[in-house]
Amino acid sequence: MKRLLLSLSLALPLLASAQQLTVSAAASLTDAFKEIAPKFEAARPGATLRFNFAASGVLLQQIAQGAPVDVFASADQETMNRGVDQKVIAVDTRRDFAANTLVLVTPAQGAPAIATLIDLKKPEVKRIAVGKVASVPVGRYTQQALGSAQLWSALSPKLVFADNVRQVLDYVARGEVEAGFVYRTDAELARGKVAIAMTVGGHAPVTYPVAVVADSRQAALARDFVTFLGGAEAQAVLARYGFGKP
Repeated sequence: MKRLLLSLSLALPLLASAQQLTVSAAASLTDAFKEIAPKFEAARPGATLRFNFAASGVLLQQIAQGAPVDVFASADQETMNRGVDQKVIAVDTRRDFAANTLVLVTPAQGAPAIATLIDLKKPEVKRIAVGKVASVPVGRYTQQALGSAQLWSALSPKLVFADNVRQVLDYVARGEVEAGFVYRTDAELARGKVAIAMTVGGHAPVTYPVAVVADSRQAALARDFVTFLGGAEAQAVLARYGFGKP
């Protein structure tokens, strides 16, 4: 019994030092965040990062419904603003940590020639993948861009809505659609499968805010992660994946 108690007493400090941080992040951050994770864990011994990647709107809904999340990283300001309005975000921890660019992509092989948004009206362009406007930030950026070009209504019959930006990318890469709107960082990951037809303007700046979730049980560690994202080590990883500074 004494030996068992001694073993438990030795193990308790180790258990107490082990901290798991759950980060809900926009799907476009998947690859960069997976590379950032071991760097943060090395800088915070005993800390373990667990990720949940999906569309920003879906992630916010999960948080609002009580999902045990510590940090939320969104692909747009609008979704984070909703989190503030719903009082699920610790407002004083909110920081912008990355920027991106909206691009139009086509399948790498056999795609119709597209040089401008007007070309999307061509009859050979039958399907265009976009993110769901209600929950996927890239969908809202796309709607703004096409709205600015006065093309949203005209192209609506061709639109195929996806659950997140990576699904848009998959639709294009597999040739299931003739074109799609994604972030440049996603397009770069699929080089050889998709081609960037053009950079798209006419929308709000694509900036990524991050914040601690109000009900986080690891608030101090969550703040550390938010700070870490703005540091040189994490910024270097984000830059390698094509993200810019906000």
